[in-house]
Amino acid sequence: EVQLVESGGGLVQPGGSLRLSCAASGFTFSSVAMSWVRQAPGKGLEWVSSITSRSGLATYADSVKGRFTISRDNAKNTLYLQMNSLKPEDTAIYYCANGGPQTWTRSGGQGTQVTVSS
Repeated sequence: EVQLVESGGGLVQPGGSLRLSCAASGFTFSSVAMSWVRQAPGKGLEWVSSITSRSGLATYADSVKGRFTISRDNAKNTLYLQMNSLKPEDTAIYYCANGGPQTWTRSGGQGTQVTVSS
C-alpha cells in the first residue's frame, strides 16, 4: 500500500521559511518521480513542483520559482520542499504525490498546513 506522510508545516510570517518533508513507503521510491501540490482555502489542487526519480531534475510552478526548492533522499525514501520568502498567497495544505507535473497522483495523505500571516 502506497503511503505518503507529510510534515513540517506551520504558521510563519511573510518572508519566513519552512521545510516540508514527505515520508514514502509501499513502493520503490527511488524509481518514481515525485511532486508537491497544494490546495488553498476554497480552491482546487495546484501543482507546485516535481523532481525526477534518479537525476533529480526539478521543475517549478511560476508562482514559486526562485523561492522553493524540491529535493529528495532516495536512501531515506523522503521528499522535501524548502520554502523561502513565503507569501500570504502560499497559505495552503501541502501534499506530496507520485508522478511528475502532468501525471501526479495523490495517495490520500493528510497533507501539512502552511499558514503565512503576520
